[in-house]
Amino acid sequence: MSTEILAEADQKMARAVEAMERDFQGVRTGRASTALVERITVDYYGTQTPLNQLAGISVPEPHQIVIQPWDRGVLGAIEKAITKSDIGITPNVDGTVVRLNIPPLTEERRKDLVKLVHKRMEEARVEIRNIRRDANDHLKKEERDGTVGADEGHRQIDVLQKTTDRHIAEVDRRGGAKEQEVLEV
Repeated sequence: MSTEILAEADQKMARAVEAMERDFQGVRTGRASTALVERITVDYYGTQTPLNQLAGISVPEPHQIVIQPWDRGVLGAIEKAITKSDIGITPNVDGTVVRLNIPPLTEERRKDLVKLVHKRMEEARVEIRNIRRDANDHLKKEERDGTVGADEGHRQIDVLQKTTDRHIAEVDRRGGAKEQEVLEV
């Protein structure tokens, strides 16, 4: 039972790191990336639908994203959704496609993005610590119930702490890499 608790905690921590990494893909770095707009939801005939389900998204140039909707009637809704989103880019509707020109980042905007990256890193760390706390409670409960001995219980708690440290180090490594990417001119 204890090994299952440790394995489950490890998986949940890994998913927390992966979720942070997915969120980082939406952080603008001055280069065009489809991840910047994929999660934007568009009001499509009364239903909030992710943009990547309504249109083909491509990056023909390093500083441009082209969104080509499969239904021309949704062009206005896509433009409105992009304008309302917090990516800070004004869409250009060009007949059948929406073009997003990615301007170079200002120093002030880079600093704001670094703050955003740090905030998301801290959220991931807190999530990992909460997973550790829950697993720790389960392990201590097993020890109290007599399912495992005191020495084995302490060994498992040590293993849990090492797992936690490993995942937090991974958060710091990936966050540092994203910070460097944002600050790169």
